[in-house]
Amino acid sequence: MLRTAILSLLTAALALAQAPTGYTDTPLIPGTQWRIHDDTRPRPEAITAGEFPRGERPGTPPSDAIVLFDGKDLSQWQSWKGPLGYGYAAKEREGEIGPPTWKVEDGAIVAVKAGSLMSKEKFGDVQLHVEWASPKEPHGNSQGRGNSGVLFMGTYEIQVLDSYNNKSYADGQAASIYGQYPPLVNASRPPGEWQAYDIIFEAPRWAHGKLVKPAFVTVFHNGVLMHHRKEMLGPMRHKKTTAYVEHDAEAPLILQDHSNPVRYRNIWARRLNLD
Repeated sequence: MLRTAILSLLTAALALAQAPTGYTDTPLIPGTQWRIHDDTRPRPEAITAGEFPRGERPGTPPSDAIVLFDGKDLSQWQSWKGPLGYGYAAKEREGEIGPPTWKVEDGAIVAVKAGSLMSKEKFGDVQLHVEWASPKEPHGNSQGRGNSGVLFMGTYEIQVLDSYNNKSYADGQAASIYGQYPPLVNASRPPGEWQAYDIIFEAPRWAHGKLVKPAFVTVFHNGVLMHHRKEMLGPMRHKKTTAYVEHDAEAPLILQDHSNPVRYRNIWARRLNLD
């Protein structure tokens, strides 16, 4: 019995050691050059994953991330005084770029009434992680309470708002695709507590002046799914319908100044190619 068990274990171990790393005789995956479980298909690059934020301690970015704010300075940012959303995409009017004016306090960026904050880096398809907190002592109500926003390409907004026991329109609360879609649920934490957005943004595509692929976005708020590859209707607009306008393939991220002292920390991004 013992000998039989040992032989079975050795046989299983040998089979495991000889397990194939892939195959070369399986069917092709439709629309690709690769076979199912193709042994010649390039493997994903190995990276070191970061930690999820816990309370007052920020998380850490993955090893291949572009760190946009690490709690120290605003060297990756500049000030933007000009249009956002549809106006930014359409270049309806000129804006002013200058040195960053927001404050850095206790490892966080604090919004001040001096224009929005624009990244120096430009992105198309991107994974973005950003942690934010509305003021600990809430003031105002509805859209006047802890209001800011994360705008991809300066154009497509995921709303930042103190939505904890704060009634406002559904497509304008925290984690909404502003003016288009409410989040699936309200996962907001109380005022002053740190919150996290993890967002996959797929940039729109144009060919010969025509839109061939709209923008899509997937949003997690505090680890909870808000939007799953939601097709965006177009640029952010306030109280108006929207429509796509052709713009550059890559553009900066913008943190919106909405006259509320919202805080941001631990901002990092990973460029993606989702074609």
